[in-house]
Amino acid sequence: MSFEIQELPDVIRIIVLLELSKGKNVKKTFLKRRLDKVCTKRSCIEMSELDKALAEMSAEGLIIAEDDKIRLSKKGISLGKEWESLLLKKDPILEVVAGLIDGSITGLVVVLSAFIALATGNPALMATKSLIFASFLTLSAVAITNFSSFLLGGITEDLADIVTLQTLMNYSLSDIPDRKERSKSLMLIKRLFTLLSKEIHRSNLYAALICGTTTFIAGSIPIATYVYLPAPFNLIASLTVVGVVSGVFLVRYRARKTRVHWKVTLLETVSILIIASIVSLLLGLL
Repeated sequence: MSFEIQELPDVIRIIVLLELSKGKNVKKTFLKRRLDKVCTKRSCIEMSELDKALAEMSAEGLIIAEDDKIRLSKKGISLGKEWESLLLKKDPILEVVAGLIDGSITGLVVVLSAFIALATGNPALMATKSLIFASFLTLSAVAITNFSSFLLGGITEDLADIVTLQTLMNYSLSDIPDRKERSKSLMLIKRLFTLLSKEIHRSNLYAALICGTTTFIAGSIPIATYVYLPAPFNLIASLTVVGVVSGVFLVRYRARKTRVHWKVTLLETVSILIIASIVSLLLGLL
């Protein structure tokens, strides 16, 4: 199961994997039309070249051909998802992690600030309506900031990564000895990355929405729990919610995605929560 891009069939392989990665079952003629579309509706790839690429994929166990239809095998689906993650950033690891941690910290700081203010008799936060308004205003600001940061910063970073990846592929394909095949390969890669740049804007919009929504939900649950439950159960329940979200969902998600032991991830997460909460509370008291 090769991940290298060294010749024309490798470029065709990427397009086939991306096209079939969602479990489609299509004919070779459909794949040929998709390749022509990548070539701006010009027939730059011949059917014999597509057959050669499909034969190599079949030999590697990446595709299954049945009744003139082609679909990816489990191995092919796995490789297709890896290419999707590399090229389109469709695995929202950072977005979910940032949303959960920022939302949890915001909710925790708001709850602790309200508890301290009420315990010390601060009249500014004695009214429930004022507390709700201030809490969700703060949380909304954090969620909107995360949304804009991931949208603008993500697009810039992903486009820069795409340019770097395209340069590396072009460098690898430039060693093809056959001039005609080399020209086809470089042109197909260029057209493919032009289409991918458009997809990147869409995927980054989704990522920004995921981050902003996750931030708001992760922060609003402990705040709402604190506001609507009677004391002292509200504080206990709110801290429990933050602990469950950050200590179970976030740690488990990070450990599974990064393949780092959950104990290390738990220690990092707890440390970040404690430090960020203490600094935020100290800044709020100044």
